[in-house]
Amino acid sequence: MTPSIDHRPSLADRSLTSGYREVGALRREFAAKEQPIRERLSEFRRIGEGTDRELFPELCFCLLAIQTKARSSDDAVRALIREGLLWSGNARSIARSLHHRVRFHNHKAAYVVAARNRWFSPGGAGFRSAMDVFLNPVETRSWLVDEIEGLGLKEASHFLRNIGRGEDLAILDRHVLDNLLRHRVIGRLPTSLTPRRYLKIEARMRVFAAAVRIPVAALDLLFWSRETGEIFK
Repeated sequence: MTPSIDHRPSLADRSLTSGYREVGALRREFAAKEQPIRERLSEFRRIGEGTDRELFPELCFCLLAIQTKARSSDDAVRALIREGLLWSGNARSIARSLHHRVRFHNHKAAYVVAARNRWFSPGGAGFRSAMDVFLNPVETRSWLVDEIEGLGLKEASHFLRNIGRGEDLAILDRHVLDNLLRHRVIGRLPTSLTPRRYLKIEARMRVFAAAVRIPVAALDLLFWSRETGEIFK
């Protein structure tokens, strides 16, 4: 079991965190939520040990979550499974199911079908084995962005975190960016996230996570719980 973090600041800690804001409050908040956050991260790792068939719904969740609330995206994936469409539906039938559940339902239905046909069909290329070739999460993320239509850096990071393969990757959605601004990790909210800017902010978040002694993946769930009231994904 991963040992709990000692939340008492040392002189070295205060030096590392001197440029940030509300660090003490952040650590206290994490101390109160640490157990459920760690349990959730353990659940993600268990998903990542599964078969391609178990990984595909999580990939679909991340595809559907683009500009859509996480709960709505999760409900949409569950509906596709319940309706027998996730594995056999065509783009039109999947889009009908997604309508009123997620934004851009036609595009996202096409993304789901394209990913399924290429990587998850019987006799297909083998998704998990393809990911296993890469030595680290950054390489895996780059491959996902190139190979899975609809995934950008944020969505690929989200997927890898949700299968326990990218706990040091940042998921830079608005919730996270707002909180990075709050703690003075960034000086302003970016008007757009080019790949270069994304990686720069991700690097700053890693430095911040090390300074406050809270893992990046745990910080993400903590920030999300602030905004949504729950520890989800």
